[in-house]
Amino acid sequence: MTLDEIANFVDLISAVTVMGGVIFGLIQLTEFRKQRRDMIASELMHTFNSVDLADAVTLIHTLPDHCPAAELRARGPQYERAAVIICTSFETMGLLLHSRIADYGLFRSLSGGMLVVMLRKLDGWLDSVRIEQSQPSCADWFQWLAQVSARHKDESRPAHVAYRDWKP
Repeated sequence: MTLDEIANFVDLISAVTVMGGVIFGLIQLTEFRKQRRDMIASELMHTFNSVDLADAVTLIHTLPDHCPAAELRARGPQYERAAVIICTSFETMGLLLHSRIADYGLFRSLSGGMLVVMLRKLDGWLDSVRIEQSQPSCADWFQWLAQVSARHKDESRPAHVAYRDWKP
């Protein structure tokens, strides 16, 4: 074998090695994205399975629509705490969804129409809190997410209807 043939062979091996590294890197990046998506999905599910959120939703469901802050507070501090839990839980989700870090379809499947109802119950209280605290951005991602969900409510059907013919 001549020196030129050896050099060509080494160049070929180098090119194959670089290509292999690029392919391996792309595969790893794809796997990383899948893991991140699965991790975020798991976190969303944990949020929805939170006892605190379940208790908060149960309390807030008893309020009239557009409940004024004074009425919510008159029912006791647990109602305002429930309102804060709902707002902060969905605030995080709104930001993750807007940033396209979390999947809206998964969120929609988990939340159903609950978020729209929660904003309808809490919007009067939320308006008052924003004025009292001079903080117009208070729970803004919660409100944004509820409004997006309301606009797209007709696009989804309940699972028991949409998948009634599903087979494992």
